[in-house]
Amino acid sequence: MTCLKQTTLCYLTRSDEILFIVKGNTLKNISNMNAGKYLGVGGHMEDGESPYECAVREIYEETGIPVSDISGLALKGVATFINDSCDDEIMYIYKGEYTGKTDPCPGTCGEGVLKWVNIKDIGSIPAWEGDRHFFKLLFSGDDSVIFEIKLVYHGDELIEVKTY
Repeated sequence: MTCLKQTTLCYLTRSDEILFIVKGNTLKNISNMNAGKYLGVGGHMEDGESPYECAVREIYEETGIPVSDISGLALKGVATFINDSCDDEIMYIYKGEYTGKTDPCPGTCGEGVLKWVNIKDIGSIPAWEGDRHFFKLLFSGDDSVIFEIKLVYHGDELIEVKTY
């Protein structure tokens, strides 16, 4: 039996924009499969850490944004990511509204470059195809929805999507 790695993905909004991190090519502990892709900030849970604690820590580490500058940070979905080319993951997906005064962009961290993207443009950014499926749920305008999705890949090719 294989255990899934547990990770968080966090999407911060500001008016009609969403904060993404664009992953680099030669990052420590980051698969090259993410290079050039726009992802939510986040990462692997540490021993003894809850998904929420991981989300708060990762947001701060990657953006410098403290949780006190985020309104409504909450779990919005869970994605099971299965890929024959890397470790499988269960990803806890969070969303919150950035209310701080200091813009984290332009900004970089050891993971990549931070960029705000207008919500109307998220369909055209370089992202995992499966992310586009949960973007529809995450940014539908109904924040009461909590979703679960399973994404199965062969390398970069999405071969199965199940939404529950």
